[in-house]
Amino acid sequence: MGRIKTTLIKRKTKELLKKHGDKFATDFSQNKQLTNSYASISSKKLRNIVAGYMTRLKKKEQ
Repeated sequence: MGRIKTTLIKRKTKELLKKHGDKFATDFSQNKQLTNSYASISSKKLRNIVAGYMTRLKKKEQ
């Protein structure tokens, strides 16, 4: 079992994927920096969760 992503996380990640999907990669640290620049997420924890989910989606896409 894994952690369940909330609707907020999924919605923000899919919005970023739709707008800037070609810029994100399968590297978590790169996605963390890109998430920080493209989205205004207040807390570091939420930013990391969004970046991790983005990494997972990009790996699944390949």
